[in-house]
Amino acid sequence: MTVLTQDYKITWEKLPDDYKLPDDPVDNINQPALAAALTESLQLAGKIPANALATTNYGICATLNNKIVIKAPDWAFIAKINVNREEVIRSYTPQLQGDIPIIVMEFVSDTQETEYSIKATYPPGKWFFYERILKVPNYIIFEPESGSIETYRLDTTQEYILQEPDANQRYWIPEINLYLGVSQGTRENRTGKWLRWWDEQGNLLPWGTELAEQERQRTEQERQRAERLAAQLRAAGIEPED
Repeated sequence: MTVLTQDYKITWEKLPDDYKLPDDPVDNINQPALAAALTESLQLAGKIPANALATTNYGICATLNNKIVIKAPDWAFIAKINVNREEVIRSYTPQLQGDIPIIVMEFVSDTQETEYSIKATYPPGKWFFYERILKVPNYIIFEPESGSIETYRLDTTQEYILQEPDANQRYWIPEINLYLGVSQGTRENRTGKWLRWWDEQGNLLPWGTELAEQERQRTEQERQRAERLAAQLRAAGIEPED
């Protein structure tokens, strides 16, 4: 499949098996935790179908004028792949192997502001690649220390437009029928701002640790209720059964 945009001829080709992928480390220790938290809550809520991909620092490819371009967003969600997962272990080529990502996220961690790069010459910047080449409908830029979030959405002119949050300071992502927002929390020994999901009714999609705490509290409440009932029976002269 070939598409023309700007001065590029875009083709969607499988990455050669002998292609050496960049082996750059993530920018800081918080990035994997932030990404894992997003994926886990979706998984626990049953929001990741078997043919979907939630990726972290994982190469998404396109070929521009016969030159390979790979960007590895800090987090991305692909709703549907149409090949076996074994074929996308190393990288993913949209159009050829499945859908365009629904959403890509970058966690700001340096002062170079590469997340905003509209550089169109080869190799293109991240913003240009997501907006003009992949045409990802939702692009999120998150600053973990301050908790600031910028949500951009492709408009009818195929350009990213900054979105305004709702009254709850959340952003509706229609492709997955969820809200995205920021909340204070503690996870993996990190206390700070986290990107979180909420459903249509405004219910927070919990992490595994939160589900475990909810279950612990439920068990404790049941124990206390049983103790109160036993005390009431004894007060009435009835010995409760074990």
